Amino acid sequence: MPLTLRRQNRIALVVFWICIFLLSVTFLTQSPLEAQPPHEVTPSREYAYLPSSFDWSSLPQRHPVPESEVAPLPTGNPRHLPKVQFDFKKDDNPAGFRAQELADHRTQVKNAFLKSWTSYKQHAWMADELAPVSGKSKTVFGGWAATLVDTLDTLWIMDLKTEFYEAVAAVVTIDWAKTDQTSCNFFETTIRHLGGLLSAYDLSGEAVLLRKAVELGDMLYRAFDTPNHMPPFWLDFSQAKDGTLRPGTREPSAAMTSSCLEFTRLAQLTGDSKYYDAVDRITRLLDRTQSQTRLPGLWPTFFDMANLQLTKDNDFTFGALADSLYEMLPKMYALLGGREPVYEKLYRDAMEAAMKHLLFRPMVPDKADILFSGNAYVSQDSSVRLHPEGQHLACFAGGMFGLGGKLFDIPEHVAVGEKLARGCIWAYDAMPTGIMPEIFGLLTCPTLDACEWNEKEWKEKSNQSLKKGFQHVRDARYLLRPEAIESLFLLYRITGNPEYQDAAFKMFTSIRKATETGLAFSAIADVTVKGATVKSDSMESFWMAETLKYFYLIFSPPSVISLDEYVLNTEAHPLKRP
Repeated sequence: MPLTLRRQNRIALVVFWICIFLLSVTFLTQSPLEAQPPHEVTPSREYAYLPSSFDWSSLPQRHPVPESEVAPLPTGNPRHLPKVQFDFKKDDNPAGFRAQELADHRTQVKNAFLKSWTSYKQHAWMADELAPVSGKSKTVFGGWAATLVDTLDTLWIMDLKTEFYEAVAAVVTIDWAKTDQTSCNFFETTIRHLGGLLSAYDLSGEAVLLRKAVELGDMLYRAFDTPNHMPPFWLDFSQAKDGTLRPGTREPSAAMTSSCLEFTRLAQLTGDSKYYDAVDRITRLLDRTQSQTRLPGLWPTFFDMANLQLTKDNDFTFGALADSLYEMLPKMYALLGGREPVYEKLYRDAMEAAMKHLLFRPMVPDKADILFSGNAYVSQDSSVRLHPEGQHLACFAGGMFGLGGKLFDIPEHVAVGEKLARGCIWAYDAMPTGIMPEIFGLLTCPTLDACEWNEKEWKEKSNQSLKKGFQHVRDARYLLRPEAIESLFLLYRITGNPEYQDAAFKMFTSIRKATETGLAFSAIADVTVKGATVKSDSMESFWMAETLKYFYLIFSPPSVISLDEYVLNTEAHPLKRP
């Protein structure tokens, strides 16, 4: 072969391989879904975004925090935290009976969701709630489409992508300044609206959702613009604008503390530490006062936020008005990647006191190994009295103990969580409808150990139309609440025990049977009835945001919203862990 021709062939071969290399690089760099976290995925859709007509970030702070005093968001590498989820083995037989059974359960839950969603869309679109009997719409949370925003991530998780993107297009038109109300519930708006937006953004990467969340976050941030930088229960818009907003002297403790997760995640996503600083001040207050309350280790149900006085009130509970204060402690530790140790300290001290003063074992004929959480009252002489009254709201505690037990390597807490969850299952099974009542009283054992059944005591103290072990049912309603299935979901993911899935499906079928209406599902007046239930024409947004989401997730593969990747806020909105 002539030298010139050989050289030309060699040059052609080099050019060929260079082209192959460039094409490979171009192809690889155009695959962002695997290389980037969800919130960095470039959205492929365009939306008619409507900014709010009032920009709260443009309003000067009336009580500014000096720059030198702003607590910075913890940064650096997250700690290596213990695995939360059970080491599930890959299903080698996805066509097997169990896999098919779980798939059928998911389908039934999804159908219930679609029925609810379709009716909301037809009868109450952009309203806060659907009235599931009359078909009317309700305005209860500012008129900012609470059900729509609260349900975004459920749509994504259930792979209802067409419905999700339609919902996003509606959500980005919400104007936070447009409301007939003069104030908003700071707690509810934070957990439902802000939590819903942040979660949907974490899952989908749609940047418009973060933009809308920042708008809302800046409005809610004004709740901290008070002389002592503590928020009130009601965010009064006029007072927030003129600088006269003040916290109250008797504020529910959960409402004051539960915003930690949402504001921290907003700070992580925006890089703006002002949001974290606002809630970190509340955490420092909890830390300063934990050992000084009337029941050291626990905080009272109500706080005097005007005077930063948390030590005088004398009632303590995991139930209504206090619940999510405790729930957020292990979750904040996980969300911050273990970089803020105060949450472990707060959790450990609180649970130690709770196990001593709040938890109790009911006296039942078969000595079932179950626990409940009651209410404690401290008398003037400092003696502590347990009121053995269970609440549906307090059923979250089983999952909290389980999560804390895994994150902080306390196996005893996982065991306690399971006993609490089994207690809620027992209470569901005890009622004719198969649904646990809102509030009820129980006979108790002297300690957390098993005790002998006392027939005489039961006959003297109890309503004998109820299952043995109950004293009374003070509030017989079921409000479509999620707390029992929440704990079952968490403990299934933590332990891998399929019995929680079986109990969950039994719960679901009971709830569906007792609450279904022509349009959707309704809260009911009395779970103790043996016949048809009375529907109260109420379907709060948490039905689709929490209850049905947890039912769907417990029957889903463990990789769907892994507890090692996400923290769920008190409204079941998954927030991405670092």
